[in-house]
Amino acid sequence: MASAQQISSLLGAQLANAVKIVEEQVDEELKRMENMDEDDLEVIRRKRMEEMKKAQNKRQEMLTSGHGKYSEVADEKEFFESTKKSNKVVCLFYTGSSMRSKIVDKHMEKIAPKHIGTRFIKIDAEKAKFLSTRLNIRVIPTIAIIVNQNTTDYIRGFDDLGGHDEFKTEVLEARLARSGVINLEKKQEVKKEKKIIRCGNESDSAEDW
Repeated sequence: MASAQQISSLLGAQLANAVKIVEEQVDEELKRMENMDEDDLEVIRRKRMEEMKKAQNKRQEMLTSGHGKYSEVADEKEFFESTKKSNKVVCLFYTGSSMRSKIVDKHMEKIAPKHIGTRFIKIDAEKAKFLSTRLNIRVIPTIAIIVNQNTTDYIRGFDDLGGHDEFKTEVLEARLARSGVINLEKKQEVKKEKKIIRCGNESDSAEDW
């Protein structure tokens, strides 16, 4: 069995070898750049400009189709049009009498502008009976996650958000990120919310509908 000193020496040798490989790769890249002529540099600049232009056009296209804001769709037809135009959609099913739907509204308004690649919408479940039945919406509020026109996840009530009304926007944002419908640029540490158990109703985090 190898001694601690032998293991340490072996790890040191492996680390030194890894550093050497990285240094060689950096040296090769520097040499390649030094040997480039003006034509090569112009090709690189042109390629980068084209990539930037495509990215800007894509962003503008998304903004035009409703990305970057939280908006309401009037009916089922508009809902399906939204899911056809956008690969990633977050949709709140609400009713006018639901106070908890208004809480979700507040958080969605904050999240939508931060994630241009995802469309954030809401629809009145009472005006979209067929759609609500088709998507098995039984609890209000329910957030449906639609990716490539397929419903992949649900956030029903507030059970996934701490089980109470005072959850933070970051908690909902992290839950959406876990579903894959948005990406967080930096890993956000969200403290686990303590679930508040109230007497009376079996569940106070959602309303049957």
